[in-house]
Amino acid sequence: MKPPLDPDPADLLPLSPQVFHILAALAGGDQHGYGIMQEVASRTAGKLRLSPGTLYGSVKRMLEHGLIVELSTRERPAEDDDERRRYYRLTVLGRKVAKAEAARLAELLDQARAYGLAPKRS
Repeated sequence: MKPPLDPDPADLLPLSPQVFHILAALAGGDQHGYGIMQEVASRTAGKLRLSPGTLYGSVKRMLEHGLIVELSTRERPAEDDDERRRYYRLTVLGRKVAKAEAARLAELLDQARAYGLAPKRS
């Protein structure tokens, strides 16, 4: 399935927490699947641990929607010595979608604060 030429990022929202964290991990640079899993676990202090099935199921859908791309062997880091690893990169659309989701979540948090459901900013 090929993504539309100029999709509206809002059409892909809301994102699952898993997809959002994968996009956030890739916003820092290209990574292989295991590296993504480690970064998500680290950034969430272990609260979100992606299983290989969850990660690669999400990756498959993200590839189909054009949010990420798989790197060719020529684009991979030189220090990588395991040809079996697949590296992924965030696309321009993927970055736009991640930003749109972050804005959506920030708005929800503002609403929760307005009703006393979340702590006020310090």
